[in-house]
Amino acid sequence: MAQIWYKTEIDRQSIIDKAHENTLVETLDIKITEIGDDFIKGTMPVDSRTKQPAGLLHGGASMALAETLASTGAYLCVDPEKYRVVGQEINANHVRSATSGHVTGIAKPIFLGKRTQVWEIKIYKSEDEFSDKTLCCISRMTAQRIDGGQQ
Repeated sequence: MAQIWYKTEIDRQSIIDKAHENTLVETLDIKITEIGDDFIKGTMPVDSRTKQPAGLLHGGASMALAETLASTGAYLCVDPEKYRVVGQEINANHVRSATSGHVTGIAKPIFLGKRTQVWEIKIYKSEDEFSDKTLCCISRMTAQRIDGGQQ
């Protein structure tokens, strides 16, 4: 697939990292690790910030990672001087648990329309950097483009 981003040169530091300062993304230590031609990849630790009382990755934390990746991708597909992007709907199926290490999410667009976008996010668990990735969660998010650029 050809590059889908509005801007061909993406300065991750100024656009993404700065936007995530002092937000839930920073609190959960979600990191955008790669921006490909048609995907966004990021990681999140499985630790005390992201686990539920039974010691498993909290479903809400998985949803936060999924929405962060899809929203970031959706934002990078529009002219930020004219538009903003907001989440309209998100769902997820949690298919396996994670108890330690980190999870990695990959978001890809299913549909890029004029006013709406639909993104699929797959989250994989890995106990360490050498183990195979195992599907942990699959999510889908619809984003809506609204008028009003950056403020």
